[in-house]
Amino acid sequence: MSDNRITTPFDARSTAADVIAGVDLSGRRAIVTGGASGIGVETARALAGADAEVTLAVRDLEAGERVAEKIRSGTGNTRVLVAPLDLADQASVAAFAADWDGPLHILVNNAGIMAAPLMRTPQGWEMQFATNHLGHFALTTGLHNALAAAGGARVVSVSSVGHLNGDVLYDDIHFEGRPYDQWAAYSQSKTANVLFAVEAFARWASDGITVNALTPGRIRTNLMRYIGDERNAAIPAKFEAGSTAVQWKTVEQGAANSVLLATSTLLDGVGGRYFEDCDEAEPAQPGIRRGVAAYAVDPGAAARLWQISLDTLGIPAG
Repeated sequence: MSDNRITTPFDARSTAADVIAGVDLSGRRAIVTGGASGIGVETARALAGADAEVTLAVRDLEAGERVAEKIRSGTGNTRVLVAPLDLADQASVAAFAADWDGPLHILVNNAGIMAAPLMRTPQGWEMQFATNHLGHFALTTGLHNALAAAGGARVVSVSSVGHLNGDVLYDDIHFEGRPYDQWAAYSQSKTANVLFAVEAFARWASDGITVNALTPGRIRTNLMRYIGDERNAAIPAKFEAGSTAVQWKTVEQGAANSVLLATSTLLDGVGGRYFEDCDEAEPAQPGIRRGVAAYAVDPGAAARLWQISLDTLGIPAG
């Protein structure tokens, strides 16, 4: 954790439109994974509204095209594109990276799944870790040269307050020797999202690439599909059993952190950190669901996870 914590004029109530006001992204190119639903839509809309070229990287191309057309008509920006990406399919990730041509200024690793029942990829990898971490790891490393070519590129890793529920289960990441726990699987994948930001920035700062992680806060989106209908008023009690004073955000507020990290000049050169409510998070305290866990920003753990990820994916170290 840095001794120089970053704070901004924005807070939990700020929206994506608030944090990007006055920002001009003309000439910049951005990718938003999972850009066809939830906070991904609002993230893409904000970037497009600031005149960036935005590619929605999505599994469902029809849904992506519907969202893209709404963004085009709403912003007047015709440079809103759609491309296929299934983060759980390494061939899809490799094809997306190979098809990308030219510099990439902003990569928002937004897509994810939460509290899913046990599912495995064809390689036997647990699906939440495979999607939330390994897919984004392979995508970002595959796009490294494009990011480096941009000069001052930003990578945004969407984590969660759920990372506070547990560290990466290094001895059995894929639940091969222990009973599957959907929340432990989710938590480790979200911790991995923060650790990725720590190590990626350590490795790539010299390339002018900054990488930061964030929690968007609690928002009713399709991310919650495995724990109930997002329109069901009973969700807060079910989702936050045993806790009180849960503050829910709108989708527009939930996208604010992502857009801030992707565009704000306040974060020029800043990397390897975790943000909540538009400020760098303070160290987590026992019994309080705020802040960042020490294990999620530990440089040694970040380097360890990076090597595990390379080995798992069969990517040569470099």
